Amino acid sequence: MKELSLADFLKCPDLDMNQRAVAFSKMYNDFFEKKHFQYKRVALNASSPLRVVKDLYTGEHKEMIYLASNDYLNLTTHPKVIEAGIQALIKYGSGAGSVPLLGGTLDIHIELEQKIATFKGCESAIIYTSGFSSNSSTLLSLLQQEDIAILDMFVHASIIDGCKGTNTKFFKHNDIDSLEKTLKNCKDSYRTKIIAIDGVYSMDGDIAPLDKIVEVAKKYDAYIFIDEAHATGVIGKNGRGTLEYYKVEGEIDLVSGTFSKALGGVGGFITGKKEIIELLNFYSRSYMFSTAMSPATCASLLAAIDVIETEPEIRDKLWNNIFYFRQQLKTLGFNIGNSETAIFPIIIGDDFQTKEICRELHEMNIYVNPVLYPAVPKKLARVRISLMSNHEKKHLDAALNALEYLGKKYSII
Repeated sequence: MKELSLADFLKCPDLDMNQRAVAFSKMYNDFFEKKHFQYKRVALNASSPLRVVKDLYTGEHKEMIYLASNDYLNLTTHPKVIEAGIQALIKYGSGAGSVPLLGGTLDIHIELEQKIATFKGCESAIIYTSGFSSNSSTLLSLLQQEDIAILDMFVHASIIDGCKGTNTKFFKHNDIDSLEKTLKNCKDSYRTKIIAIDGVYSMDGDIAPLDKIVEVAKKYDAYIFIDEAHATGVIGKNGRGTLEYYKVEGEIDLVSGTFSKALGGVGGFITGKKEIIELLNFYSRSYMFSTAMSPATCASLLAAIDVIETEPEIRDKLWNNIFYFRQQLKTLGFNIGNSETAIFPIIIGDDFQTKEICRELHEMNIYVNPVLYPAVPKKLARVRISLMSNHEKKHLDAALNALEYLGKKYSII
């Protein structure tokens, strides 16, 4: 049987909806039979370095070293964050009751918008109920057929979806020469030119060269849109993200992000000039037609930002883990690309081998994620690992020992 991938079911011109689903189900079952299905593992406790999971294959409850969370600072379980959510639940109830424009805006929503705008060094902000929709809806509402979005080829899917109503061109990942060439080729052809990038790339853990991108953008009169999903709370002296890291706060037109990574909640935001944010309030459809963020989530996020600002030792501990883990992986001889942050790609370069390694890691109680084609090119198939501040050295060493054993077994190192 041909080794199928998700790419085989993206476009099926000869199959209707049901036929496509039936065909996909056969691949799904094949994944499961080979114990390659490492998705939707059901957890029985909170996000933490040790996660109790109901094993899909045996039904047993397994305590695993959890290396697959975006909860980088462990704020989902921080006492101040939890208490703030509880108090808001008691005061406001479980939901906002309406969409923001009509009747769902609470005082704490305004407080969160003001707080995240200040945190990002911008004039104003708008908050969404998902990070994906903050990107996609914003770009869909701002860019039209007369405009163009110039995208890093590794940019997040939400940005790509947001640019479906406009023209797009891609430049090589983090390649300033490629970006400048692309800008030069469309210099006088479009009304609005906007460069869209991630601050930290979720599959590679590397950081965009934002200072150089700012220089090129000014040269070609282009705007910049940056997604700070994996940077907020993690990088920069005070955890304010890529703009702080490169000292370009106030020089970026639109700064987006999610509340679901280091901030430990759910939702998204866009920050920028007051006039742009006012426009989004009335033209961003996922904002206009979605019920406002739940009060408990909003209050917890306000507390999470306070923790980031007042307890820098949490971020320091995360970076100690990052430095240690990166050095050990390099010493062992693993290919981790250009990773600079809490995200580590262990690049295997073969889909089947990646699935086998993840199967064995699961059996060894190491929880990681396989990243396969078409999420990445086949030659860049990888095991994706992400660290948290509360990981102890014994957790990291146990994972490193397992990786070393499998790296030798599969001739990767």
